[in-house]
Amino acid sequence: MANDTRIRMIEATALLLRQRGYHGTSLNDILSASGAPRGSLYFHFPGGKDQLVIEVTRDSVDKVTRWLGEELVAEKDPAVAVHHIYQSVARMLEDNQFTLGCPIAPVVLDSPADVPELAELCRSAFEQWVGLLQAAFVRAGVPERRARALALLVESSLEGLMVIARASRDRAPVLAVADEVAALIEGALPAKEVAVTAHRRQRRSRSAPAK
Repeated sequence: MANDTRIRMIEATALLLRQRGYHGTSLNDILSASGAPRGSLYFHFPGGKDQLVIEVTRDSVDKVTRWLGEELVAEKDPAVAVHHIYQSVARMLEDNQFTLGCPIAPVVLDSPADVPELAELCRSAFEQWVGLLQAAFVRAGVPERRARALALLVESSLEGLMVIARASRDRAPVLAVADEVAALIEGALPAKEVAVTAHRRQRRSRSAPAK
């Protein structure tokens, strides 16, 4: 029973943080959304709101990092992998009716400098995600410096597109940029990789069912 209460508080806090950010999420909000008594909060999280938010944010970062890593490993061609990632983000936004975006962006925008561990957690999250993208591009033969720039481009465009899609309540901007970014990545690959990618696309086009 006690564990159920803890889980409810974690889930409620994760949702509230994505909706309202750090400063917009109060203890009363967390208790109300989770249905937990105030005493339970300090029983499970002696450090109060900060400890709870840090744990929730770390869990959210781990989930995104794991998902991103799996996507980039599952597809050898990074242009195709990144295109899949944009498509997944578009589906996520549509599924939650454009109410939720990146799990840590609202926290970053709140600039929680008074909670150094939380600020460092957010900084390192973006570094991990950019690092995973960069490593995938390097494995495909893109020079290190170009790979870093492309990784930053992908991550920054995804973050901005989530905001635009939420404002317009439309996933079309995400999908439009997905095509352009995939083409840019493809153009950065060695000639041999580009030829392989083109061949794969031709095969997919020939095997695609008629509409």
